[in-house]
Amino acid sequence: MKILTCAYLCALLMLSNLVYAQQTSSLAISSAGFSGFFNLDSSEGNDGIFSNWELSGKISFEELGFFHDRLDPRQHNNYVSFAIEPELYREWDNGKQSFTFVPFYRYSQHDSQRTHFDIRELTWLLAEQDWELRTGIRKVFWGVTEGIHLVDIINQTDLVENNDGEDKLGQPMINLALIRDWGTVDLFLLLGFRDRTFPGIEGRLRSFPEVSVSDATYASNGAAKHLAYVLRWSHTLGDWDIGLSHFYGMSREPTFNLRLSPTGTPQLIPHYALINQTGLDVQLTYESWIFKHEAIVRSGQEKTFYASASGIEYTFYDLFSSGLDLGIVVEYMYDSRGANHLSAPLQDDFLTALRFAFNDVQNTEILAGILFDRRNNTQFFNIEASRRLGDSFKIETEIRFFNSSVKTDPVYSLRHEDHIRIDLSYYF
Repeated sequence: MKILTCAYLCALLMLSNLVYAQQTSSLAISSAGFSGFFNLDSSEGNDGIFSNWELSGKISFEELGFFHDRLDPRQHNNYVSFAIEPELYREWDNGKQSFTFVPFYRYSQHDSQRTHFDIRELTWLLAEQDWELRTGIRKVFWGVTEGIHLVDIINQTDLVENNDGEDKLGQPMINLALIRDWGTVDLFLLLGFRDRTFPGIEGRLRSFPEVSVSDATYASNGAAKHLAYVLRWSHTLGDWDIGLSHFYGMSREPTFNLRLSPTGTPQLIPHYALINQTGLDVQLTYESWIFKHEAIVRSGQEKTFYASASGIEYTFYDLFSSGLDLGIVVEYMYDSRGANHLSAPLQDDFLTALRFAFNDVQNTEILAGILFDRRNNTQFFNIEASRRLGDSFKIETEIRFFNSSVKTDPVYSLRHEDHIRIDLSYYF
C-alpha cells in the first residue's frame, strides 16, 4: 500500500509538472501567481490579501413534523433546527486562481447527532487552458438519474441532513484535471476517510435497531483506510455526455452486522470494506427527450455485485401556452444483491415522477413521484416544492410517505415516518 501511495503521488506530481512546463505563461506563476495571492504585485490595484473577498451564503430554519406517533419513546414527533452555510470566495491572477471556503453548521432541537459542524469546501484552484489543479476539501457530484446516484462515490453521505442521500460531507483531496479534445481525465487522491452520519437515539428516520456509529469496523486501517484513488474520464460528444470512472479505497457505503450492546439491546454495526468500483454514466439529450443510464460493478464488499439505473424524461415546454414546463420521468433501478439487503433498498424498483417548472419570477418548481418495489409492493411517495420569496428568501417543502408491510424489507422500519419538512432560507 505504501508503494502504491507513493507511486500515485509521484504520478500526480509528474503530470502536474509536465503540463505546467508546457505552458510558457505558467512559468511565471511561481512569481505572478503567488505574488497575486499575497498581493506582492501592486499593478493589479489590490489593497492587500484581505481585499476583494466575496461573502455569500444562506441561513435556514427548518420544521420537521411527523404524521404518526413515534415507535421509540425517546423520539419526538416534531423537530426544529436551524443551519448556516456561508461562502467566502476570492479569485486573483486574472481569474486563474481562486479560493473557496464553505463551512456548515446545524443545530437540531432534539437529535444530538444531527447537531454537527462540517467544512463543505476549503479549496484552492489553479486553472490553465488545458489543465486544472484543485487541492483542499471539496464536494464532487457525478450522476444523471433521479432516483439514485450509483456512480457518485467521492464524498460520504451526510445522512442526518436528509434521508434522500443528496447531502454530502466535505472530502479532503488533491484533484488534477487534464483537459483534452478527446475528453477530460480527472485524477483524485482522497485523503482521510469519513464515516457516514446516522440519526441519533432521539432522531427520527432511523433504523430499528439503531446504528451504533462509534462501533464501526473497517476492513483495513492506516493508509489503506484513509487513502483512496480515483480515475475518471468524461466527455461530451454531440448530444451525448459520457463518464467512466474507477474507485479504489474504503467504501462510502457500509454493510451492517447485528450485535447486542452491553445492556442487551440489538444494534447495527457499520462495516466499511476496501473496494474496487467501476462506474459508467451516460446521458443523451435529443430535442425534448433525455435518456439516462448509470451502472456500477463493485468488488471487495461481500460478493461482487452489479447495479444499474436507467430512465427517460420527456418535457412538454410551454404547455398550452401557459409558460409551464411539464416533465415526465420514468426510471428503473436494479441491484444484483437482491431483496432484503440493508444496503440495497432499490434492487428491483420503478420510479415515476412529474416535474413542474412554472418559469415565473419566483422560480416555482414542484417534483412529485412514486417509487415502488416490483417484488414486495413497497411504496415511497415524495413531493418536493420550492419557491422564491422576494429577492432574498426561499421556501422549500418536502412531503414523504412510506408504505411497507414486509418485515424483512429495509423500508419497514420507516413505516411510521411519514413526514413534512418545511425549510425557510435567507440568502445573503
